[in-house]
Amino acid sequence: MNAVLEDYRTAPISGKDKALFALLEKAVKESWTIRQEDVDAAKTAGWTDEALYDAISVCSLFKFYNTWIDATGVHDLPAAAYSMMSKRMAKDGYAPMEPAK
Repeated sequence: MNAVLEDYRTAPISGKDKALFALLEKAVKESWTIRQEDVDAAKTAGWTDEALYDAISVCSLFKFYNTWIDATGVHDLPAAAYSMMSKRMAKDGYAPMEPAK
C-alpha cells in the first residue's frame, strides 16, 4: 500500500499497525532513544512482547543487510535466479540441494 510507504501516520491502517510502525521507525532511526513507554504504547495497541521482538528483529536484520549491501557493492540476483530458487523452494522447501556428482 503506497499510503503506508508515504506516511504510515496518515495511511488508512489500524491504530494497532500505526503503533507498531512508530516503534519500528524509532528502532531503525534512533534505537538508542527507545524507552519503556515506547514499547508500552505498542503493547497497549495490542502487540505482544513476542510480536514486537519478531518485528524489531526482522527490521533490524533488513537494515543490516541493506547497509552491508550498500557498503560492499554486492549486487542483487537477476530475476531469473529468484524464479529458479522459488520453484525449488516450493518443491523441496529450504532443504539443501544434493551436491552434484
